Amino acid sequence: MTPEFLTILIGLTVYNAAFIAEIVRGGIQSVPFGQHEAAAALGLGRTLELRFVQLPQAMRVIVPPLTSQYLNLTKNSSLAIAIGYPDLVSVANTTLNQTGRAFECISLVMACYLTLSLVTAVGMNIYNKRSLIKER
Repeated sequence: MTPEFLTILIGLTVYNAAFIAEIVRGGIQSVPFGQHEAAAALGLGRTLELRFVQLPQAMRVIVPPLTSQYLNLTKNSSLAIAIGYPDLVSVANTTLNQTGRAFECISLVMACYLTLSLVTAVGMNIYNKRSLIKER
């Protein structure tokens, strides 16, 4: 592991972990307090209450902003060039400087980021549809 990679890994992890923790906290707090009381009435412990009662309901609130945060993480990874880690952007810049083909290099970078963003969005949308309330 190079120092540049370790730096960007730690930086992005700490930065995004704070946002994701806040998203999850907000999602759990969105579940009505009556659900906690109902789980306590059933004799569920705190862990079982979170697992079977609160988190399934909170996921409906958590998934949309979590998707946005994952997409931000993908875009923020391009900041690695600031510390000298040769990510996609800096490789494209090197290729552009050597070949002079700006359109092809920029198109390739855009296609890679578009693909990553679409795969993330589609995956989270599939999960979101699976976690919706099932109507009869």
